[in-house]
Amino acid sequence: MDYPLTLNFKILSIAPQIRVRDAHGDLVFYVHQKAFKLREAITVFGDEARTRALATVAADRIIDFSAAYSFTGADGRAIGSLRRRGMRSLWKAHYDIAGPDGTPSLRISEDNAMVKFFDGIFREIPLLNLLSGYVFNPTYSVYGEDDRVVFRMRKRPSFLETAFTIEEVADLPVSTEALVVLSLLTMVLLERSRG
Repeated sequence: MDYPLTLNFKILSIAPQIRVRDAHGDLVFYVHQKAFKLREAITVFGDEARTRALATVAADRIIDFSAAYSFTGADGRAIGSLRRRGMRSLWKAHYDIAGPDGTPSLRISEDNAMVKFFDGIFREIPLLNLLSGYVFNPTYSVYGEDDRVVFRMRKRPSFLETAFTIEEVADLPVSTEALVVLSLLTMVLLERSRG
C-alpha cells in the first residue's frame, strides 16, 4: 500500500460508506455497513460496486465493552482480530490487535483523551456542534510489541464528512499492514457509534 492512506465517510449517512484510498487516490478498501444492525457484521470490498470481497469483520457478541472483532479473508482464512479493552476504553480508546493465532501483538491507543471529552461536550451545543469536526481532531497510535509507534491515524478537519489520514511510521510485513488498516477501519466505526 502507498501511504498515507485516506479514510473518509459522510457524517449524515444512516448506513456509513467508508472509502480508504492510497496516496495516489486509488481505492484500497470500501465498506458499506448495514444500517440498524445490532451485531456488527461488515464486509470489506476492493471496489465500490461490491463485487470483490476482501475480508469480513464479525463481532463475537452483540453488545459488550470488550467485544472481539475477527477478520476473515475472502478465502475463509483468519487474518486476525481486534478487541476493545473494556472499561479502560470509556475514557480513552484502547484496543488490542491479535494475529491469526489469537496472540495480541499490537495495540491501538488514543493519544489525548481530552480531545474526545471536549468534542463530546461541543457536539451537544446546538449550531456549534456543526463545527466540532474542525476543532477537535483525535490522533490514534498503533504500537508494536516493543512499544514503539508503527502506525498513526489522525482525524482531519472536515465539515460534512469525517476524514482520517493513516501513516505508516515503521515497516511491517504486508499481512500485518492489512491487519492494522482493517483494525483502524473497524475502530473508526466503533468509535463513531460511541460518539
